[in-house]
Amino acid sequence: MEERMVSAEAQTEEAAVEQGIRPHSFEQYIGQEKVKQNLKVFIEAAKMREEALDHVLLYGPPGLGKTTLSAIIANELGVQMRTTSGPAIERPGDLAAILTALEPGDVLFIDEIHRLNRMVEEVLYPAMEDYCIDIVIGKGPTARSVRLDLPPFTLVGATTRAGMLSSPLRDRFGVMARLEYYNVEELKTIIERTATIFDTVLERDASIEIARRSRGTPRIANRLLRRVRDFAQVSGDMRISLSRAIESLERLQVDRLGLDHIDHKLIKGIMTKFNGGPVGLETISATIGEETDTIEEVYEPYLLQIGFLQRTPRGRVVTPLAYEHFNMEVPNK
Repeated sequence: MEERMVSAEAQTEEAAVEQGIRPHSFEQYIGQEKVKQNLKVFIEAAKMREEALDHVLLYGPPGLGKTTLSAIIANELGVQMRTTSGPAIERPGDLAAILTALEPGDVLFIDEIHRLNRMVEEVLYPAMEDYCIDIVIGKGPTARSVRLDLPPFTLVGATTRAGMLSSPLRDRFGVMARLEYYNVEELKTIIERTATIFDTVLERDASIEIARRSRGTPRIANRLLRRVRDFAQVSGDMRISLSRAIESLERLQVDRLGLDHIDHKLIKGIMTKFNGGPVGLETISATIGEETDTIEEVYEPYLLQIGFLQRTPRGRVVTPLAYEHFNMEVPNK
């Protein structure tokens, strides 16, 4: 019982820390300047017309701030945000219960919206377009359809795989924004802000080193900072220096480009077992023991971004840049 209470307290504290890290306004939100500027205009225009903001689709790789941005949209509009996810809405009735509980102008945030059930998606269409839903009451010959009016609301959908959204759903979003990977300077600023919140002394060179190894992703940057802080604290260091950051990141098996041991397994596996490719995703998955979805959504986007991997009709191919990084010769094919 006592262990469970301690665990619950730790989770509550972790959630509070996470909430403290998250920006609550566009001014606090670092990066994604084009997306921010456009959203500011759309939100201001909606407020001037006293209308609900058009439905917003945020897409891009994981960890770039889609959930945080949706909360900022709600804050800037001065309304409540209700949060759910595509897999959590199993039946049309589940969605109806969520929609009918909304207040005028509220933001409904659906994470992983590409994983919505098709039947649920059908209910969402009239809700997005006409602010109403049709529900069927009864069964058989006595069944009848009832239309329920909904208050005007804004749906904010987030996805890492925009291509998996059906055309009818995608076309109902009035605002579509792609979030891009962050540069080192932006990540450094995020890391330094988080260090201040943690009351941690972080040298500038150390923040740059952590930023370089964060795969262009704020979520990873904050996670690495936490772990480096752990190593420093246990070692008795009151200040995180460059040498301490490098030593800690090496112990975490994160190399100078942010590649971890899974990236190494993936790239080296293709190099050594398949002569650099091409090789299919299913084969890679079986070779390194990771799910295909995890490889495709978590690891591949960054490897493609830095030019270490190519997708071809015949499969994945490792590029000469990757061979150079690992000090290996490109094979003659």
